[in-house]
Amino acid sequence: MRLGLTDMVGLAASLIFALPLANYAVIRLFAGEVALGVGLLVVATAMVVLPQYFLDPGRILRGLLAGLLPRQLRGLLALDTPEPRSTEEETTEAASEESTAVEK
Repeated sequence: MRLGLTDMVGLAASLIFALPLANYAVIRLFAGEVALGVGLLVVATAMVVLPQYFLDPGRILRGLLAGLLPRQLRGLLALDTPEPRSTEEETTEAASEESTAVEK
């Protein structure tokens, strides 16, 4: 996973808050409070993992901008660019169209 500058800053900000929580969770685990320790470790892990893998700031910003733009301008903001079709798909589609035209 390659991180840009803003991704690194976001990761550092997440770790600033998650590491003390994880440290406290480990202390609670060694003190015998298993449920609290495991729960806090799950929360600390989620604080780091969720923003990195599920919250893409670019995608969120594009969705916000697309919602604010008038309908006529939404086509200019390409949210999902379609993948180019391979020549094999085109030839099989053309062959199927020709076969249906011959049958008629």
